[in-house]
Amino acid sequence: MKKIKKAILLSAFGALFFSCTSNENNLEYQSKKDDASFKTVHVTTHDGKPFNTGDSQITLTRKYVTNPGGGVMMQAFYWDVPAGGNWWNTINSKLSSWANAGIGAIWLPPVSKAQNGPYSMGYDPTDYFDFGNYNQNGTTETRFGSKSELISLITKAHSENLKVYADIVLNHNSGGQSETNPFTGTSTWTDFTAVASGKFKRTYNDFYKNSYGNNDEGSFGGFPDLCHANPYVQDWLWNRTDGVGKYYKNIMKFDGWRFDYVKGFAPWVVNSWNANVGGFSVGEYWDSNVNTLEWWANNANSSVFDFACYYKMNDAFDGNNLNALNDDMMWKRNPYKSVTFVANHDTDEISNKMLAYSYILTHEGYPTIFYSDYEHSLDKNKLNNLIWIHNNKATGNTSILFCDNDEYVARRNGYNGNPGLIVYINNSNSWQERWIETNWSNKQLKDFTGNSSWYPTTQADKWVKIQCPPNGYSIWSINQ
Repeated sequence: MKKIKKAILLSAFGALFFSCTSNENNLEYQSKKDDASFKTVHVTTHDGKPFNTGDSQITLTRKYVTNPGGGVMMQAFYWDVPAGGNWWNTINSKLSSWANAGIGAIWLPPVSKAQNGPYSMGYDPTDYFDFGNYNQNGTTETRFGSKSELISLITKAHSENLKVYADIVLNHNSGGQSETNPFTGTSTWTDFTAVASGKFKRTYNDFYKNSYGNNDEGSFGGFPDLCHANPYVQDWLWNRTDGVGKYYKNIMKFDGWRFDYVKGFAPWVVNSWNANVGGFSVGEYWDSNVNTLEWWANNANSSVFDFACYYKMNDAFDGNNLNALNDDMMWKRNPYKSVTFVANHDTDEISNKMLAYSYILTHEGYPTIFYSDYEHSLDKNKLNNLIWIHNNKATGNTSILFCDNDEYVARRNGYNGNPGLIVYINNSNSWQERWIETNWSNKQLKDFTGNSSWYPTTQADKWVKIQCPPNGYSIWSINQ
């Protein structure tokens, strides 16, 4: 009798314990659902198409690969790359591996001869048509190499299905001779009539202050400020078939442009270039104000570097406040005119770069990889993994599922049959787990970074628990 009572008692206790444990799981599940659904924010509402840098005017025989997630750009230089004229050859040697990793385009530094000759990074241009083939400013080759080496690089890039973007400096020139300037009453370094190429000769009337006015939107570093209001300057920059833009595109075979210091002149300048020359374009408008970036991009008919995103990532990952990722950015306003980046040759402030790359390579916009990060300082295999995820999984518009100081979870909602992804970023020092709502019922998921070994299956109502490593990220999609 005592044995029977004891068995009944144990059975009742076990049932009660199991019931409590099950209820606790259900309560956790319901709590997580309530928590996450309350914070869900639909960030973008476009139709989900990937960022496309295609140009119907390009008639070359190559065929660019269009990835489901769009393209990735490599900034193929950093400040003060080795001098000596070997940089074009260095880049040439890396093109095949970059293409195999999923890079779709490269951005080169200014390719023409500049005042500082063999030591110049190109941002003080003298002769737009000297690509390292004229002996002027103390050298024949530029810091980066010769014209033939540049052409070889571009040809090799195209054979690898890579687009090539030229860095164009339109705000200012440098390296002219001194001449008497009637508009300033002084001597100015504005005589560019002796440029070795013999093309686009300039004098004082092609720079402010001149007959067209005293100034434009901004000057830089005391260099002569090019006057885009002058029809002669317009002709040589974008109208003439043998002018800068059309020569670079049709003869040198560049596919697009990165415009330097566009704060220094009105957006109609880039708009006119784009209308007359074509090709992809992005402007360096160094400003964190999203309204300003959007204004410039719309008026220039161009993409713009997303400095708003850059500074918010710095606040989020280095300031230990992932709530900053809820703030406004250019890619949220218009993902088709946003070029995102983690570092470049001018600014390199974010220290937790892998979290930042996991962010830009899973979200909308046109992400840029910085050469120094890829080739020198970060884990190339991890970056290649993120590039693959971007190209193959980062599709559709974006919904933020959860965000606080330490955790950020967002969902790319998929496009054209591609399921999209869930990205989980964890800025804390311990593993984190979270219930989130997916777009998939009864589907097994996989972390495509390999950072988690879980293979969870979504429930019938599309909810699932995922995890993220400390100071790391995981990226989930259907295991297929």
